[in-house]
Amino acid sequence: MIAPMTDQQPAADLPDPEDRKLVTLARAARARNGVPEGAAVRDETGRTYVAGTVALESLRLSALQTAVAMAVASGATSLEAAAVVTAAEGAADADRAAVRDLGGSGVPVIVAGPDGAVRATVTAG
Repeated sequence: MIAPMTDQQPAADLPDPEDRKLVTLARAARARNGVPEGAAVRDETGRTYVAGTVALESLRLSALQTAVAMAVASGATSLEAAAVVTAAEGAADADRAAVRDLGGSGVPVIVAGPDGAVRATVTAG
């Protein structure tokens, strides 16, 4: 299931410059790696982790799941925010669950289209 949308807005309209940075990093990862999705998360210390979709025969992770896994592997204990750039209309339940597992239900998940326009901001909850 996909989380519901809110009104679209350009990433530049996000009030927090650190959230705009997450969208920019996620968009760059998607384009650079030629993958369906790019994602970025910010941990409790302000460090960012950027990833793309992993599609191996034996391992499949969405970009957001990969970014959360990178944060965990690097010692992060919580998340402040997450962003995913995707052609999908919203954040998948599995993606929101990964963010929630590390950061809690209130962590914002920003969903942007390939053009960087923000489609939705939902919580991990």
